[in-house]
Amino acid sequence: MKVLLLADDASREEWLALPAAAGVQYQWLTAPGAAAVHPDTAACIDLLFENTPERIQWLKQIRVPVVMINSVLTTLADIGENFIRINGWNTFLKRPVVEAACTDTALQSRAEELAGILGRKIEWVPDIPGFITPRVVASIINEAWLALGEGVSDEDAIDTAMKLGTNYPYGPFEWGRKIGLERVFSLLEALSKKQERYTPAVLLGEKILV
Repeated sequence: MKVLLLADDASREEWLALPAAAGVQYQWLTAPGAAAVHPDTAACIDLLFENTPERIQWLKQIRVPVVMINSVLTTLADIGENFIRINGWNTFLKRPVVEAACTDTALQSRAEELAGILGRKIEWVPDIPGFITPRVVASIINEAWLALGEGVSDEDAIDTAMKLGTNYPYGPFEWGRKIGLERVFSLLEALSKKQERYTPAVLLGEKILV
């Protein structure tokens, strides 16, 4: 099976951390059109997806049966195409469970089969901005920035306390850096338009502007 993987170095390393079944061959691209796509490609995993007409047009032109896109913030309802949304934030790609949304039942079945071949299991969630896990993690990171702004402690101490007290794999500041603070801030800002509790911390917003 041939699988097209659009990824940067970090996301490629995370995705390949879980072994695929024998016979899977990945074609790695860092940008659309960087090389010709093999005509027998069975799936495309776009971890660098951007919701632009050009990107969507390219994904349609390559005519791959199953297309998974890393789109944590933008929903399928907004994209308007028959893709599979996945949570492709850094630190989540190396987990055996993939959080995903899809509006086509037949496509869901094909995606589940593909995920199994690639060493993963899909957990289907509603097609909403932020899925579930990114919402929770973004809120944790935001609370840490609020605590920092209130002078509760410094970044290192908060990271250490959270890892020891909750057994999280990373402290909130460390987690934010790995995911990308811009991604975290963008999700919080979008969610806060409907739910005030997601309002980004002032210090987090200032950090983004630096």
